[in-house]
Order: sequence, then C-alpha cells, then structure tokens
Amino acid sequence: MIFWQALIHSLKLPKKQSVFQLNRVGMDIVVFYLFILLGIVSLPTLIEFLLVDTGLTARMNVVFRLIYYFIFSYLPLTIIVFLLLSLVAYIGLGLTRLLKRKLHYAILWKMSAFISTIPFLLYTIVSLFYPLDDHWLFVLIPYTLIFLFKIITIYPKRPT
Repeated sequence: MIFWQALIHSLKLPKKQSVFQLNRVGMDIVVFYLFILLGIVSLPTLIEFLLVDTGLTARMNVVFRLIYYFIFSYLPLTIIVFLLLSLVAYIGLGLTRLLKRKLHYAILWKMSAFISTIPFLLYTIVSLFYPLDDHWLFVLIPYTLIFLFKIITIYPKRPT
C-alpha cells in the first residue's frame, strides 16, 4: 500500500503536499520502490530477451535467458540509475546551498528518486511500442534537475 501511495504522490510532484508526504517515506521504501520501478522500466527489454531468438541468447534455455537478462541488463541499469540519482542529488545539494535552504542530501536523493517516476514510466510506454536504447534514460537528468529545483524552493530558507 505504501508503494501505491508513493507512486501517486510521485506523479503529483512538485506539489507541496506530495513533497512533504514523500519526505516522510523511509529510505528503505524508496530503494525498494526504485527496484520495482526499474523492473517495470526494463520489462520491454525482458520481453525482447524472452521472445527474440537471435544473437547470443538464441540457443539458451529460458532460465539462462533470465539470468543473462538480470546480469547484463537489469543490474547495470540499476547501478547506472542509482549513480545518476546520487549525482543529481549532489547537484541539488549545491543548489540548496546557493538558495540557502535547509535540506540534507538524503532528502534530495529521495526526491530525485521520486521525481524520476514520470520519465521512467514514459520510457517504458514508448519502449513497448518503439524499441529504444537505454541511453534515452539520460533524458531524465535535466527533467529531474528542473523539478528538484522547484522542490528545493518549496522548503524554507535558513535563518541568517
């Protein structure tokens, strides 16, 4: 149930109420939410791995195809996304200092993860109908930075 609420509030970002609701979500829930979201994002690739009988996976058993998919598609995607979200949150930390706001890195990382929901879902929908490379996920960086800036401005300034 918490994941469904997190999804709904993620789709409503950068509204103030959604920002504060998602701020209360624990980091363990956020990480698990991202694993689920990345599983959904990589569904078109999984379908391709299972249905297309060409290339390296042509003579593989279904179980070995799943293992191959996990090792060479899902795992690298997850690592890259977590690193990019960390980079975006670090850039957001610089923005908070420039804007003199009271925010910590963990909050910015959480918000970056939740902001990335819409680009991930759009990528998945488009990828189901038109094959896209995973490099298109880099488009989420400017989108995430713009919305992270909007979220940072919601928080109050530090007292001087």
